[in-house]
Amino acid sequence: MSTSICPCGSGNLLDACCGHYHAGTVAPSAETLMRSRYSAYVLGQVDYLVATTLPVQQAGLDCESMKSWSAQSTWLGLEVEHSEVFGGQPEHAFVTFTARWHDANGEHSHREKSSFVQSAGRWYFIDPTVPLKMGRNDPCPCASGFKFKKCCAGYFAQ
Repeated sequence: MSTSICPCGSGNLLDACCGHYHAGTVAPSAETLMRSRYSAYVLGQVDYLVATTLPVQQAGLDCESMKSWSAQSTWLGLEVEHSEVFGGQPEHAFVTFTARWHDANGEHSHREKSSFVQSAGRWYFIDPTVPLKMGRNDPCPCASGFKFKKCCAGYFAQ
């Protein structure tokens, strides 16, 4: 059992916070998933980062770069500014946050408005760096059964 404080900034112990999501418990919200993903970067848990990215995008992730960034950075903190959940099926959300880290090039701050979708009871990060080769009338990659234009299309462009 870990007695360390969770990197996500909650002030809770890792095991009582993001640690149990890393161990397989489904994150109950997009904000919780985003916080657990930040903690996964801090802890070098790239497999978790891959598993919580929209499944259709997972093969397009640069896992070596993710591992390198995680290992070569000293993580300085996370601030969640805003979380917005949209109703409907599937449910979508935006989480706006700022992550700070230090590496060989100095201190950095990155502000982002991330997109998430809930599919089959799980929240997934929609990665804007992994292009999708699909048309607006193709089935949505979140497996909702809707056309892309009626589902996640607007969340990829954010």
